[in-house]
Amino acid sequence: MRAQGLVFLHGERREAFPVEATDDPAALAGADILLLGLKSHDLPAALPLIQRLRGPGTLVVAVQNGIPWWFLQGFGGPAEGLTLASVDPGGALAAAMPVDRVLGAVAHVGATVAAPGVIRLMQQDRLLLGDPSGRHPGPLARLVGALAAGGIPAAAVPDIRREVWLKLWGNSNMNPLSALCRADMRAMLDDAGIRGLVMAMMAEMAALGDRIGLPLAGPEDPGGERAIADRIAVTRRLGAFRTSMLQDLEAGRPLESGPLVGALVELAGRLGQPVPTLAGIHGLVRLLAAAPG
Repeated sequence: MRAQGLVFLHGERREAFPVEATDDPAALAGADILLLGLKSHDLPAALPLIQRLRGPGTLVVAVQNGIPWWFLQGFGGPAEGLTLASVDPGGALAAAMPVDRVLGAVAHVGATVAAPGVIRLMQQDRLLLGDPSGRHPGPLARLVGALAAGGIPAAAVPDIRREVWLKLWGNSNMNPLSALCRADMRAMLDDAGIRGLVMAMMAEMAALGDRIGLPLAGPEDPGGERAIADRIAVTRRLGAFRTSMLQDLEAGRPLESGPLVGALVELAGRLGQPVPTLAGIHGLVRLLAAAPG
């Protein structure tokens, strides 16, 4: 990255952006914004490095899938303040980076790492950012403005937790199922059996959302059947897309099943909410990840 910058490939277009890259945290310490692009399951091990990069006024922006460590802080309702071991073992992330020092982010983008420092973009939809504690409207606005000025389709949203939950409503089923059957999203949704599993997992998550105060469907759609059908239709428009978990499996990397599925199963268990399909799929993915070769 020092030599060639950060490179983006989009179709036939190649763009390179010069960046200050270093493996010495002291060289970057004390920034206004610390933007984390690590997978959720990599964050606990990276916490010492993150702490060395932060200054007393640094806000942390974590662009990640699944339930973030800060999600249930200040949330209210029956899940208020719960720490999920699937996301934050021992609560170290929440203690080090409480919700009032965080800006939330949800990325709707399809990309792969073509080589170190080289990213291939397949689809760039939007980057949603929000202030879960409500304490940082100024920094949020400036960050969105800076990203938009750089050509990133960034937008501020009033309820970042809802956006996190909405994205997870798709990721929590399509990602693990794609790893289990090694298929793209079009192939999975064209199969009646897999499509039935997707719908069952979405229904269980919708019921959990109702329980904690994040309903995915309105009173005019009891059971969320219409909302589920609409979400599947949106997913179909992505075509033969290969999920990030499938890409990780094929590359021999650890799977992000804990934050994507395990956190939902753990949260449901803490609240006494049955999620048998989510739990079963999570168990299969755990065994897949532990299998030799």
